[in-house]
Amino acid sequence: MKARAALLLFMLGAAGCGYDADPNQPTGFIQIKGSDTLVNAEQMLAEEFMKSYPQVFVAITGGGSGVGIASLINRSCDVAAASREMKPKEIAWARQRGVFPKEITVAFDGVAVIVHRNNPIEKLTLAELHDIFTGKVARWNALGGKDLPIVTLSREVSSGTYAYFKEQIIHLGRKDGAEEFSSRTLLLTSSQTIVEEVASNESAIGYLGMGYLSERVKTVRIGQEDQFWPADLANVLSKKYPLSRPLYFYTNGEPAGVTRLFLDFTLSPQGRQLLTEAGFVPLQNHVPTKNN
Repeated sequence: MKARAALLLFMLGAAGCGYDADPNQPTGFIQIKGSDTLVNAEQMLAEEFMKSYPQVFVAITGGGSGVGIASLINRSCDVAAASREMKPKEIAWARQRGVFPKEITVAFDGVAVIVHRNNPIEKLTLAELHDIFTGKVARWNALGGKDLPIVTLSREVSSGTYAYFKEQIIHLGRKDGAEEFSSRTLLLTSSQTIVEEVASNESAIGYLGMGYLSERVKTVRIGQEDQFWPADLANVLSKKYPLSRPLYFYTNGEPAGVTRLFLDFTLSPQGRQLLTEAGFVPLQNHVPTKNN
């Protein structure tokens, strides 16, 4: 509804201002839905893209990777933004509906772990994160912190970041893992909400994409044994940071028209610079697209 309203206002505004369409310029509407991790970057990309192509309107909607993928399958968006790969059952569902997803890697991200600035914990192993988020460790003093209960915060289940964190931390990378987040874990609707809660609660710990890091919270270094790394661009680029992941756009088949223009812009030097400014690691070299 917001996207439709924005498009209507854009069209009415153009008409009310005596706007004359340039027949030599591409025109159209691009609907992007999905990953909240990518929303801020997408908005930056869309604003700059529309300066070059003022007769193309780009609408951005979050809601999580699962929402974006479902929208692509239902043909209610042109691009699904995702912070995880499509699942085999989603690909099968898409094909049943005559949709053939094309996967395009657009950048790389690190999933950062954050705590309150007064929390003395500076680093955690993957095993310690597993014990925290599954509820095996319930108080900070068991890890050398204060004598406070641990409050675990997570994104909701439609989030690609949730799916990635569950696979890497709750299941410790095992495809057949069956463990779940602690029943005490609070599921929050956005990464920004996690930042707000951690900033105000000394007991809290949460996770989010690097694009949402804030000076209001402390980022914990992650590693194993005696090697720990902060979530930053250099460590994601080198793949030293243990929770590094690719970010994707999905289209229905080979992108064409104004959607192709937008994707080309995203992967251009200007687009890569905007992705860097948004806190992501842009592609240094071309990464082949993949048909599913």
